[in-house]
Amino acid sequence: MNIGAVAERANLPPKTIRYYEDIGLVKPQRGSNGYRSFCQDDLNKLSFIGRARSLGFTIEECRVLLALYEKEDRASSDVKKLAEQHLGDIDRKIAELQSMRATLATLVESCNGDHRPNCPILEDLAAPARKD
Repeated sequence: MNIGAVAERANLPPKTIRYYEDIGLVKPQRGSNGYRSFCQDDLNKLSFIGRARSLGFTIEECRVLLALYEKEDRASSDVKKLAEQHLGDIDRKIAELQSMRATLATLVESCNGDHRPNCPILEDLAAPARKD
């Protein structure tokens, strides 16, 4: 398959596929004309990486997951440990976003949003940073 075909089937942009090749996640064959030629295994890896990235795994985490995927004598506990760590990261990000949302909602509620220049939102943003 050429890059266009594999991009369509893996649901990834060709630019992303070229990047994944540059960083060594996939290694398609090259024809004498220099064109990439992707096999089914390349498509499987690209689909795998695309799905992992859609779940928020970093490139390095994808590299580890891909190595585990390709290793037949892997322990599922290694995969679970990585996924649990990532889930913890997601939970921390959710908590941070919920805190940010609560703060911003309070500020929005406190602003009259009228023609006067007084604005609690701007006053809060201009205040010195708080140490938590």
